[in-house]
Amino acid sequence: MRWYWGSIIRSGMAVVVLTGLYISCGQILWTTVRSTVTEQRTYSWSSSDGQNTIMPLNVTLELLAGTLSPIQKYLTVGLSSVKRKKESYLMDTLHSIFLSSSKEELSEMVVVVLLADFDQAWVDATRQKIASLFDTYLKQGQLLVIHAPQDLYPRLTELKRNFDDPPDRVTFRSKQNVDYSLLVHFSANLSQYFIMVEDDVTCAKGFLSAIRKHVLKMGSARWTTLEFSKLGYIGKLYHSEDLPQLARFLFLFYLEMPCDFLLSHFRTLLMQDKVIRLRPSLFQHVGKFSSFQGTYNRLTDDDFAEEPADNPSALIFTNMKSFKKNIPECAYSQGSDFFWGLSPSKGDYFMVVFDEPVLLSRISIVTGLEQKDILFSAVVEVGYALKNSKTPTASSCSDFHSLGSFHAGQFEMRDIDHTVKSPVACLKIQVTQKQIDWVKISNIRVWESNVTIK
Repeated sequence: MRWYWGSIIRSGMAVVVLTGLYISCGQILWTTVRSTVTEQRTYSWSSSDGQNTIMPLNVTLELLAGTLSPIQKYLTVGLSSVKRKKESYLMDTLHSIFLSSSKEELSEMVVVVLLADFDQAWVDATRQKIASLFDTYLKQGQLLVIHAPQDLYPRLTELKRNFDDPPDRVTFRSKQNVDYSLLVHFSANLSQYFIMVEDDVTCAKGFLSAIRKHVLKMGSARWTTLEFSKLGYIGKLYHSEDLPQLARFLFLFYLEMPCDFLLSHFRTLLMQDKVIRLRPSLFQHVGKFSSFQGTYNRLTDDDFAEEPADNPSALIFTNMKSFKKNIPECAYSQGSDFFWGLSPSKGDYFMVVFDEPVLLSRISIVTGLEQKDILFSAVVEVGYALKNSKTPTASSCSDFHSLGSFHAGQFEMRDIDHTVKSPVACLKIQVTQKQIDWVKISNIRVWESNVTIK
């Protein structure tokens, strides 16, 4: 990921100004004709006086494989793929998406793959391979393969060189923006939500359920983008009702800057100033070679967790003084924030009191950041009993049982249900030695057991 701060600021200003003109002077009219063979959508720019002046484009997207479902799903997973000079990861990515999802999750999901290369032989061969490997998902309407012919694209050569990129890179990223514009627009009415990934990722188990949980946690709060990865445009979640605007935006500014920059501007233009990134990441980049010139690019997300935590609803209590807005709830929310407490003393605690007793299978607690603000000496305990009270407090929990100690600022324990065979009411971190350093509790993750209580 490269950053060009001066150019970004200048280009960002241009995007804001041009977007204002775009919104005030006219609107794009989109007409849709659907069939199981062809997805035809008409893009045309209409100014206030009714004269077509900018961006005339008539787009026909071919549905190469799969059947459109008459029922709107919960989530669309969209990815674009092109011919690579070295390794291809598309089939592995599709396998990961489907194998990481339960039967119930698959019934609420549709995967859309845009084969975006101009090499027709590659498109045909890739379609055939997908059809042979994923025939069941195609027949059930859980996988759609689409393609946009080359003559539908705007000019991709001799473009202006923002960020001082070489011409071939400008062409690559500009085409990529158009690819995603077409993918996003096709997906607009397929589901409630749309998430963008790349064709070289692996997925966390049950990622749809994890996404749903975070969406529900957002409640009535307004958001444009939720981020389930910290890499580029992987794992960006959108409301489907925003997709037509996003498609137009990417198309209108396709030659200005890379896609991840445009997505950031789109978020801020729709009045979400701050990034909302959820942890752990649900998608991991696994490609070793870039789709651009096949260069080595071993970029990974160290927040990725193959099995997302459950973190059941709970109240958080501590007697450690927090610094500014780094409140205790941040450590348990699985967001990008953390709890930051002043120097702890022996006997200080951090407690999670569950709304309902939980049978635990695994606990993971991480403190510190880059070897700083680590909790050096502490034990982890669970409490079995919750005293009767209308509002639980830190003193509501009792009958504690020790699970173990921190090591190098972390605590990890699996198969807890093998020894703790009944539901627990709370989880407590107990400081056992005073320290001068402050403490950052980056995240507390809890997994519930699937064992049936007899």
